[in-house]
Amino acid sequence: MKIALLGYGRMGKEIEKIALQRGHEIVIKSNSSDDYDIKLADVAIDFSVPTSAFQNISNCINNNIPVISGTTGWLEKYDDAVTLCNQKKGAFIYASNFSLGVNIFFELNNQLAKMMNSLSDYKISMEEIHHTKKLDAPSGTAITLAEGIIEHSQKTDWELDGAASETSIPIVAKRIPDVPGTHSIDYTSEVDTIEIKHTAHNRKGFALGAVVAAEWIIDKTGVFSMKDVLNIR
Repeated sequence: MKIALLGYGRMGKEIEKIALQRGHEIVIKSNSSDDYDIKLADVAIDFSVPTSAFQNISNCINNNIPVISGTTGWLEKYDDAVTLCNQKKGAFIYASNFSLGVNIFFELNNQLAKMMNSLSDYKISMEEIHHTKKLDAPSGTAITLAEGIIEHSQKTDWELDGAASETSIPIVAKRIPDVPGTHSIDYTSEVDTIEIKHTAHNRKGFALGAVVAAEWIIDKTGVFSMKDVLNIR
C-alpha cells in the first residue's frame, strides 16, 4: 500500500516507522498543503496542523484518495468535509485519537456517564495533559470525552480552565514537555471520588491505530469512525 503522510512531524515519523514495519511504502512526506501529488498514493494519513487539515482532506477526497485524519483544532469545518466526502463518494475517517486503548476508554466514559447521571451528589471534572508543542486546547480527545458525557447526562457543554456552571463540564488543560497524552475524568462527592484515566506512554499506539485505519478504509466508500475500524458497538 502506498501511503501519503500529510504532516511529517513527530507523529508522521512514528506513523512512517509503523507503516514500513507492516510492509507499506511511503510515497509522500509533506508539511505543506499544496506541494505534493496526492494521486501517487493509495491512501493518505493527515497529521498536519489545524490550518492545513481541511485543505489536505479536501484534496484527497477530490482526487478519490481515501484519507485518515488525526489533526485536531479544525472541526468547525468537519461537516463540510463530510458533505464533500458524500458528494464525491469518497472515503474519510476522522478520529480525535486513533489509539485502541483510548477508543476503549471512550466507551468506558460513556458507560460511566450513564451510571452517574442520576447521582447529583457527584461533581464531574476533567483534566488533560499534553506536550508543549500541542497547538490546541483542550485536546480533541478531551472534547470527544466531554461530548460523550454530554450525550449521556444532563450536562450541555464544557468550559476550559474556568469556573464551570451546573450544566457544564470543567476541563483543565496542561502543557508539559514530553507528555504524549493523559486524560482523566473525576466524579467527586463528599464521601469519595471515582476516577477513570488513560495515560499514553508513547506515540506508538496512536501511530499503529492510524495505519490500521488506513489499511481498513481501502476499497470502502463513506464517512467512518474508529468504532467502525475496531468493530466497537
